[in-house]
Amino acid sequence: MFRGLSIYTGNSHPQFARDICSYLEIPLGQVEVTKFPNDNIFVKVNENVREHDIFVVQSLVANPSVSDAVLELLIMVDAFRRASAGRITAVMPYYAYGRSDKKDQPRVPITARLLADLISVAGADRFLTIDMHQMQIQGFFSIPGDELSAANLLVEEIRQIVRERPEETAMVVPDLGYANQARKLAERLDLPLVFMHKTHRDNTGKSEIVGVIGEIARRRAIIIDDEIDTGTTIVNTINVLREHGVAEIYVACTHATLSRDAAERITSMGIEQLVTTDTVPLRPSARQSGKIKVLTVAPLFAEAIRRVHEGESVGALFNPPGTQQPLPLR
Repeated sequence: MFRGLSIYTGNSHPQFARDICSYLEIPLGQVEVTKFPNDNIFVKVNENVREHDIFVVQSLVANPSVSDAVLELLIMVDAFRRASAGRITAVMPYYAYGRSDKKDQPRVPITARLLADLISVAGADRFLTIDMHQMQIQGFFSIPGDELSAANLLVEEIRQIVRERPEETAMVVPDLGYANQARKLAERLDLPLVFMHKTHRDNTGKSEIVGVIGEIARRRAIIIDDEIDTGTTIVNTINVLREHGVAEIYVACTHATLSRDAAERITSMGIEQLVTTDTVPLRPSARQSGKIKVLTVAPLFAEAIRRVHEGESVGALFNPPGTQQPLPLR
């Protein structure tokens, strides 16, 4: 169906790559990604890729480790480059080290930039990702790329939640770093916005809320963020909302990395539901809670890949020329 288009995956989230291929109705490419006994990663492409348009799908998550996911991606890209691929796109549903995007302390690295450099040096010609932690990370890459957004999916899901009682609902941002994106979502849903002023005391990932901006004296709240990792910020936000009499709480995010016992901690707080996407694989224990709803963005990535391959606009997926409405996926 798509001449010269090939999709491959490493070991971090192979189901996501299979879902993309299912949408495009093409087989997943044949490649070996294994380890030697000395823990060195080995990659072998088992089919001809000369002059092919290659898309390497690899979510940079801890499955089993972020370092393995990153190295698999880099080595696969190098393997395809040496196999004379025509063009190589690094497809990263989740981009690691997104929070290391600036020097906010003395003598610390900007790892998000380093990772972008590594991907470029390995031989990638383009990148494709979704909802990076900060928009400026796009500028860290010396190669062109596209950043997709799960906003349309999340907006439609939240709309179903608030449609009966919108006047009782507020959208809550637990981190000011996500304020601009959250404001756009709140405007589309016509919901008031409340900000939590969060601070980190050290580099352990622990945080605390030191202030609230906005009126939260409502019955329902929807907490929105780009990523939930240890869950500390979400738990703190839920506690603040409970103290202000909010009885019904939903949580939504694009990336639910949910490290350690984060899923159990959040779902045990009496929330109604945690809505997320499939950019990262959920642990079986997280799925068993019954309070986590996973929306798939695989069709969105598949459509973006098709458009990149055929030279069409990716931006038109969200804002078609002459309209203000997002383009529906088939």
